[in-house]
Parts: sequence; C-alpha cells; structure tokens
Amino acid sequence: MAANVEVEIISVGNELLIGKVLNTNAQFLSKQATTLGAKVIRITVVADDVKEIATALNEALKRKPRFIITTGGLGPTFDDKTLQGIAVALNRKLEVNPKALDMVKEKYASYAKNKATKTLELTPSRTKMATIPEKTEPIRNPVGTAPAVRADAKGTVIFALPGVPREMEAIFKETLTPLLRQASKGCAFYEKSIYADEIMESTLAPLIDIVMQDNPGVYIKSHPRGAENKPNIELHFSTTARDNEKSDAKLQAAVNQLTKLIVRNDGKVLTPDHAMT
Repeated sequence: MAANVEVEIISVGNELLIGKVLNTNAQFLSKQATTLGAKVIRITVVADDVKEIATALNEALKRKPRFIITTGGLGPTFDDKTLQGIAVALNRKLEVNPKALDMVKEKYASYAKNKATKTLELTPSRTKMATIPEKTEPIRNPVGTAPAVRADAKGTVIFALPGVPREMEAIFKETLTPLLRQASKGCAFYEKSIYADEIMESTLAPLIDIVMQDNPGVYIKSHPRGAENKPNIELHFSTTARDNEKSDAKLQAAVNQLTKLIVRNDGKVLTPDHAMT
C-alpha cells in the first residue's frame, strides 16, 4: 500500500541559501515522516523574507498536502519572519496570543531561577515570540523559548517549528509523531539494501526496471559509491505498507530477483556487512 499522507517541508533561512548551514532539519523531518508512513513530496528552501515565505506556503497549499512543516524563523530577532509570512499567506492578523505569552513567561521565569538571565521583563523581542497569526494554536517548546505554531487551512495542517535542531526535533517527537502515525493509519516504511560490485550503473538500470515491473509497490534506487572504473553501488529497496511480514517478503523477493540478474551479468553482490565503506 502506497503512502497517501503527503507532507511538504519549507525550510526558512538565509543561512541555508548561502551554504553556511547544512539543512539537517529537512533531512531529519523527511526521514521521520517517511518512517511513520507518510510521503514527503517536496522540500523548499526560502529566504528570511515575508513575501518569499508566503509565496512558498501558498504554492504548497495549492498542492493540498495533508501536512506542511516549516522550520526556522520563530525567534526574537528582526530576521525571524516565518509567522509574518504565514499570516500573509492565510490572510490573518498577527496578535499576541495569551497562551503563547504564558509559555514565553514561564521559560524566562525558569531562566531567571537558574540565573541564565537577570530579568523577567517582557521586552518587545520576547513578546515577538508570542505574536502569532490569529486562529492558530501555540505549541509548547520543551527545550527552547519560542513556541511552535499550528494552523489549519484548506484541509492542510501547517506546523511552524523552530530552526534550532534540538528544539525542532523535540517538538516533532512530542507533537507531530503521534499525528503522523495516526494519519498514516498504521502504514510504515520498510527498506533493505544490497551492494553490487563489478557492474556499472548503466548496466544495472534495465535490470532495476525489470524488477520494479515484476514487484509492484517496491521502489529501487541505485546509489553509486565507487569510481566509474571500479563501481560499488548500493541498491536500496523500499515499500510502504501496513503488514510487516508481507512487506519484508515483498522486499526480499525483489532483492532475490535483482541479485540473480546481477550475477548473470557478471556482477558481484555483497551483503551490507561485507560492502565497501
């Protein structure tokens, strides 16, 4: 059974676009969502710009995914503009949310108690983190200060998560994991890998086509690891379904078929334990 819970990820930050920071948040989110039985259909990276954020969000909404997850731009500084972009995209006003403000106050009270800050004053920068689009829900940040935000629009659930990886991951695990698991209705992602030596990817391509045609629902992707004159290729098999045993059997049948075809074409198949690193 193919995944029917579609997810889009929008990463916000100039630091991503100039190559200063690696987009590990998108990698984490796509891996987690896939493992939970969802299907990530697009990852978009945009600048810290209200218009760019709003445009990316509206384009995503037109594709009607079940979930849109944004990361970055929720903090107290001038360039944290994700919530402004969401407000523009949804045509909603920004407002200080009492629940979000309480979350921010609670965090600063905790910091003051632990002497991380001397004051509890709600400066404009601190209040900014509690200023969110109307008709949205703040979500507790168990690690950092800025609350995450949930917005429902046109049948899509939008989650705005912080850009700090530790905070983003904690909120995802606490809030989004159960929602994605429920939405996927028990589907999960299953995968296997084998490694092929002494056979070029161009030779493998038609063999992969045969196996995918013979094994509906199994996706096979080749990942070259060696040099052109000394090929070593990972062959990754995956499927999304509810039944663990049937999925495992389906993947193994595809692995066995491709293994035989590779050997017939004078290639060598290695198990993951004996593959080149």
